[in-house]
Amino acid sequence: MKRLLSISLLISILTLQSCAGQKINLGKVLDGVLSQTQGGGALTNDDVVMGLKEALKVGINKGADSASKTNGFYLNPKIKIPFPPEVQRVETALRKIGLGNEVDKFVLSLNRGAEEAAKEAKPIFINAILSMSFSDAWGILRGDKNAATMFLKRTTSDALVQAFMPVVEKALQKTQATRYYTDLATTYNALPFTQKVNPDLKGYATQKAIDGLFILVEQEEARIRENPLARTTEILKRVFGAS
Repeated sequence: MKRLLSISLLISILTLQSCAGQKINLGKVLDGVLSQTQGGGALTNDDVVMGLKEALKVGINKGADSASKTNGFYLNPKIKIPFPPEVQRVETALRKIGLGNEVDKFVLSLNRGAEEAAKEAKPIFINAILSMSFSDAWGILRGDKNAATMFLKRTTSDALVQAFMPVVEKALQKTQATRYYTDLATTYNALPFTQKVNPDLKGYATQKAIDGLFILVEQEEARIRENPLARTTEILKRVFGAS
């Protein structure tokens, strides 16, 4: 009963602080929970790990759903994939000779490819968080508002690139981004006095698609930490409410 009362009180405080627009310090509030739930009443190791994994799953699901919608990448300035910057001169030169529409078609198809690939992102990302340890989860709970996302990004990015690349490659072929870019590169390489280009479009699109998904996951993590209404499951309410 004492544990339930202390957690309920802290949830009320968090709710009031959130509504008042105040920044919530999860570490300090967590210390309060631990001090008020003596005698084994504090959150268990399993609670903390499960709560963090659930938070990441919620963020991944919502992020992937948002990204996979039509224009999820293309009309979101935070994650829209531009013409590959290492060959920006290709875009500039092609626009100068009147091929701006073709460049625009390629950029659109590139983002459509990322949107298509995002549909397959959920199981890849979710499988990547299953190895999170208690010490990792506890540090994340007491960390910055994007600590969980940064942990996931730091520990899984290489594996995600390998797993996600064939998904992106298939999506780029489906949206014809590969064909559009091949045509553009061929046209550019035929121009006089130009340095030939052959960038790794698949690698570029894969990394940008993953970066965009991480941005969306990070936004959702911040919402879960700061807004009690964003905690949509019981374990999220217990762990982040008590924190």
